[in-house]
Amino acid sequence: MTALRLLGYAGLFLLGAVVGAAGAVIQGATAPFGLLLALAAGAGACWGGAVLVGTRAGAALPAAGWGLVVLLLTLTRPRGDFVFAAGAGSYVFLFGGMLVVACCAALAPVRHIPRGPVRPFPGSRRPASERPGEPRPPRR
Repeated sequence: MTALRLLGYAGLFLLGAVVGAAGAVIQGATAPFGLLLALAAGAGACWGGAVLVGTRAGAALPAAGWGLVVLLLTLTRPRGDFVFAAGAGSYVFLFGGMLVVACCAALAPVRHIPRGPVRPFPGSRRPASERPGEPRPPRR
């Protein structure tokens, strides 16, 4: 793994963290459109990371960043402050957001790069050199 790829993965994790923090703030500020925007941003970060990198890690890292920040924001502060109010919008953001980023990470499109020689379909005819029990053709 190259240093550039690791830097890109760290950037995707931070993108997910920023999207989670921004979504936590905006979901309660402008209901219901803020909630929909926050959920769409989480899905876009995960799906975009997968399309950009071409691996499932590209989708899982923004989801992990989103989940870590959102779960840390659910903790109460020493003075009793909190980010999420006890309302339906907060619960939809928490559980719906977890569902959205998990689905995007699991169903993200990836590029499949073949590793080694590509085999023909099972019903197709193999070259004579690969057929068992048949003599090889003479070399010229």
